[in-house]
Amino acid sequence: MFDKIVESLLQESIARGEFDNLSNKGKPLDLTDYFNTPEEMRLASSVLKNAGVKPPEIELLRRITELKDQLAASQDNDQQVQIEKRIELLQIEFNIALERIQQQRRK
Repeated sequence: MFDKIVESLLQESIARGEFDNLSNKGKPLDLTDYFNTPEEMRLASSVLKNAGVKPPEIELLRRITELKDQLAASQDNDQQVQIEKRIELLQIEFNIALERIQQQRRK
């Protein structure tokens, strides 16, 4: 019953054109950030993202992903070493932030 009501409301909204001006209309969803986010943080992250707020932990994950892409594209050994060091430092920073969040939940 509930499914039919929701489907009906969606169809009415579509008919009125309420979804015509969505920012990503016609584009595939990019769920990379979602799946790079630890499972226990996904819901909160999604809510904050929709509100235009990015938690520092998400920014760290984004930077780590960018560096991993740079590492994969790099042909220079010295540059690879530098990138690996930056990834390691950001990963440590992320792990500390995640541990802090988990400790706050235990309180």
